[in-house]
Amino acid sequence: MKKAIYIATSEANSGKSIITLGLMRMLLGKTAKVGYFRPIIDNVKKGKKDNHINTILSHFQLDIDPNEAYAFTRSQFINMRNNGLEGEIFDTIISKYKALEEKNDFMLVEGSDFSGEGMAIELDANILIAKNLGIPAIIVSSGIGKTLDEFIDGLHLAYDSFREKEVDVLAVIANKVQEKNIEIVRNGVQKNLPKDVFVNVIPLIASLNNPTIKEIAKAVDAKILFGKEYINNQTTSFKVGAMQLRNYLKQLEENCLIITPGDRADIILGALQANISTNYPAISGIVLTGGILPEEPIIRLIEGLHQIVPILSVNEGTFDVANKIGAVRSHMYAENKEKINISLNTFDKYVEVDKLNEKLITFKIAGITPRMFQYNLLKRAKTVRKHIVLPEGNDDRILTAVAKLVQSDIVDLTILGDKTNIENKILQLGLKLDLDKVKIINPIESDYYKDFSNTLYELRKDKGLTIQMAEDLISDVSYFGTMMVHKGLADGMVSGAAHTTQHTIKPALQFIKTKPGVSVVSSIFFMCLADRVSVFGDCAINPNPTSEQLAEIAISSADSSINFGIEPKIAMLSYSSGASGKGEDVDKVRRATEIIREKRPDLKVEGPIQYDAAVDASVGKSKMPDSEVAGRANVLIFPDLNTGNNTYKAVQRETGALAIGPMLQGLNKPVNDLSRGCTVEDIFNTVILTAIQAQGF
Repeated sequence: MKKAIYIATSEANSGKSIITLGLMRMLLGKTAKVGYFRPIIDNVKKGKKDNHINTILSHFQLDIDPNEAYAFTRSQFINMRNNGLEGEIFDTIISKYKALEEKNDFMLVEGSDFSGEGMAIELDANILIAKNLGIPAIIVSSGIGKTLDEFIDGLHLAYDSFREKEVDVLAVIANKVQEKNIEIVRNGVQKNLPKDVFVNVIPLIASLNNPTIKEIAKAVDAKILFGKEYINNQTTSFKVGAMQLRNYLKQLEENCLIITPGDRADIILGALQANISTNYPAISGIVLTGGILPEEPIIRLIEGLHQIVPILSVNEGTFDVANKIGAVRSHMYAENKEKINISLNTFDKYVEVDKLNEKLITFKIAGITPRMFQYNLLKRAKTVRKHIVLPEGNDDRILTAVAKLVQSDIVDLTILGDKTNIENKILQLGLKLDLDKVKIINPIESDYYKDFSNTLYELRKDKGLTIQMAEDLISDVSYFGTMMVHKGLADGMVSGAAHTTQHTIKPALQFIKTKPGVSVVSSIFFMCLADRVSVFGDCAINPNPTSEQLAEIAISSADSSINFGIEPKIAMLSYSSGASGKGEDVDKVRRATEIIREKRPDLKVEGPIQYDAAVDASVGKSKMPDSEVAGRANVLIFPDLNTGNNTYKAVQRETGALAIGPMLQGLNKPVNDLSRGCTVEDIFNTVILTAIQAQGF
């Protein structure tokens, strides 16, 4: 996985744009190509661009299609969430993120803005997005309108929220802080955070916090009458012009905005004159209310001035307009180069850039999230298209999974069974399945029948098999499907939805056989838990393996995990941890662990170890403090089939984990066995696993 960082906040108007701009410039100075992605953007009008995306892409001249730089608008996200489509939300975000990641060396991801409908759910959403993308976060928070204790406690709560979901937080940045409070805030934030969390404090920069005339014009739907070239002027305050000019002039402040009815020529001209006078402060602009325009002589007078400020016209009354302007919040946008440069300079001045850069570059992501794992499976299966045979064409679940696989266009498929019966079942199930994209073979009627029978006879005649017996066996879908794999007519087979494990794998053991150096065929499940993916083995094949077989199962499982992007930390499970336990069962596991260390010193392994000590960091540290596996194990090897099968099913049912598999290990070509209680999703995932396995043969 490539490097990435998620910029998140727990509130609106945190000023995270400073961090985004600063990080982007910093990263582009160190990395060839940096991608920018926003999972959720504000709602935008048709034909318009998201302001954040437009600012970053245009200022840094990034070669990224704006439509590829986000996943959902806020309304789309809320509608899907309300309809219970969380899974589809994360799948889409991951897919769009990964597509952009492939083109870049580092990914900068900016969280949502906490504005409008759905604000209450955005913190959880950002945490879960970062979690599912499997990337660390930087938390940004604003000190405006908070007491010191509220601000510091809020940052700690935000940090705890991310860590509770096991999202790594690399940095916490306190923004918009009174300059006199910088050290107090820094010390307060650092006090209850781990020492390795990077903490910085940025003061409130008035010029960044103040809106521009452009932002105000948009907020009040104003028409620009004059001074369009100065539309990026910033306002420090606004002054309503209702009193006589001689009194009003005393109210002016540097870069204030004048709000006055359009027929108050005295206020308009007096403000324009004050703007060019050395005796009065400069103003940022004028807003004319009530839909009233100055009379023609006044317009001519304004047109003749050499120095002008933006003059806007709005239809609403002065009171309503003043209220709207008072609620306008400043944002970054591409045309305001001055504000962008101030932001970049502020970042460089108050953020320890070199230390942060080092932290980003050296941070190593631990493990892989379940959704990212599933995404990687699909992506990898598509790289080299494979042909999988499914012998159980009469099973409704198989046909439903086939429809889903065909729609995904990932593998080529052959179904075994009677074509008429299969077509009738498809109609009964109401499946949208184009049979022109699937091959259907009836073994007995097939042109391959005689050839397969003769081949099986030649392979097994020294075992007493007659040609008649071979013909009977080849009429069985498991033998026929396995022979397709053996002869290269299919790259792999998936069966077991309607047959026993023995019925499924017996033909493979007879003539596909095991790889050189492998004496035992074993199985693993990829257990997609809430926050991680673990490998469980053996949960389907070997009832009571010896120490040597356990070691071989563990080594095969470790190699499989590496092949699927998981760095293995092997736990050899037992009812005892470390050297304390006695008895035949513990000794078997202890000996297996020694064999693994002898054969594969490159692998991290611990055993015997109890399940809780293997997966729970606190228990692991307590029971085996010096172990680099305890508390962090992701390849869990069970001492026998009874323990393994019951544990995987208990974990699956009690936690809602997705169990992908079983995937068989050790055969010369991939043949995988389904549980007879399998779901359509189980079949889909096992076919994908089989296709990936086939890529290695």
